[in-house]
Amino acid sequence: MTFSTRWHLVLSAVLLMGAYAPSLGQQFTPQVQEFIKVQDPSVALVDAKVIDGTGRPALLHQTVLIKQGRIVQVGPVKKVKVPADAKVINCAGKTLIPGLVMLHEHLYYTMPMGGFFNIAQMPYSFPRLYLAGGATTIRTAGSIEPQTDLAIKRMIGEGKLIGPDMDVTAPYMEEPSLDIPALNTINGPEDAAASTKFWADKGCTSFKMYMHATRADLKAVVQQAHQRNLKVTGHLASITYREAAEIGIDNLEHGFMASSDFMPNKAPDVADYPAARQSLLKLPVNSPAMKDLISFLVSKRVAITSTLPVFEPYTGREVVLGGGLEALIPQLQEREQATWQQNQNKDTASVRLFKKEMVWEKQFYDAGGLLVSGTDPTGAGRTIAGYSNRRQIELLVEGGFTPVQAIKISTLNGAIYLGREKEIGTIEAGKQADLVLINGDPEQDIQQVRRMEIVFKKGVGFDSVKLFETMKGKVGLN
Repeated sequence: MTFSTRWHLVLSAVLLMGAYAPSLGQQFTPQVQEFIKVQDPSVALVDAKVIDGTGRPALLHQTVLIKQGRIVQVGPVKKVKVPADAKVINCAGKTLIPGLVMLHEHLYYTMPMGGFFNIAQMPYSFPRLYLAGGATTIRTAGSIEPQTDLAIKRMIGEGKLIGPDMDVTAPYMEEPSLDIPALNTINGPEDAAASTKFWADKGCTSFKMYMHATRADLKAVVQQAHQRNLKVTGHLASITYREAAEIGIDNLEHGFMASSDFMPNKAPDVADYPAARQSLLKLPVNSPAMKDLISFLVSKRVAITSTLPVFEPYTGREVVLGGGLEALIPQLQEREQATWQQNQNKDTASVRLFKKEMVWEKQFYDAGGLLVSGTDPTGAGRTIAGYSNRRQIELLVEGGFTPVQAIKISTLNGAIYLGREKEIGTIEAGKQADLVLINGDPEQDIQQVRRMEIVFKKGVGFDSVKLFETMKGKVGLN
């Protein structure tokens, strides 16, 4: 390398470092800085309605003080003294909720490969859309490019990319069966244990069992993960929920939609998804057998992830959930509109099961179970990062939860599962300043959660509207 080449590289590095703008101890590139509305060391959010994520009733006319990225005080406007150096944001007529903690997210999107189902990474658009949609912390519940997910997590932390904090899940633990080219496969429990150890060493903090994994596979993964205080979840089929809970799984995905517990004469370690679905369709909504399973899961402290958006029926509902059709590239907009049209009034079975699922999730919650939120942006392609996170809250309310409960499920409960409830999940003094400012009142109309203005992550306020706007027509590209 010549002297001039070395000097050029050094000069480029110096200029890049100088391009970063200091904010609360973190630096951001100009590309990130463009979307920051608030980055003052001291911020006062004045006269807001606060739904704090604890499940307690909302409070009116509250002031939230933020200093150096943390919440230092929450209280009535008349009792909180605003520091002279604070940036004051008038929140009259607006609502503050905690940053969402969403536990079934992906950085990929449905991209069929000829006649085969497949998925493709969306490393740029999806992290931005998650943050725009209020998700300040996510778990990627299954990775197809774990090295990419880990790099994105790092680059977000370094201020080079926009996105939420990430709990990165390792590649799927799945036995060979499905012709999905992007899907990782394992061959037996020894391979499952080795894969768990390998990806834990690389920095993955969660593990996900998939539909054809066996009980022996699960046992091997649980043993390796729990030795490191890491957690295991699953989208199951071969393994019943009861079997998984007995082995020690921490979390079950998709509510009860992936349960094979009610199949007559189910063969051990054999997946039969159509038969499992039929058994759920036949199961009475107030079945004593379901209530017994719920009681067992609660006793084993197994969390359940609600992913209602990915199961939302077609008939009479939005083409893309949460209003995100324009986020797709034109070709995908055409695909989704055509699929939506073809399914109108042809999904009565899906409607029936969807309504049952809502009831079962409420029964689990009422029984004392830890119900958490996710969206699963895959499946048919109607579920898109950011838009679907807001839609999940709306659907919880449709299923019988109050807005306050739906917000708690989507914030504090996720933080509890991750073991981070002392840092995130509620609007309380001492917590990290992860907040969402909504121009409206979700208690009066839950769809007003779509009116997010500023998403604060560690006290830095990102422009939600601008992020959504600049990502239109991008999903499907990167």
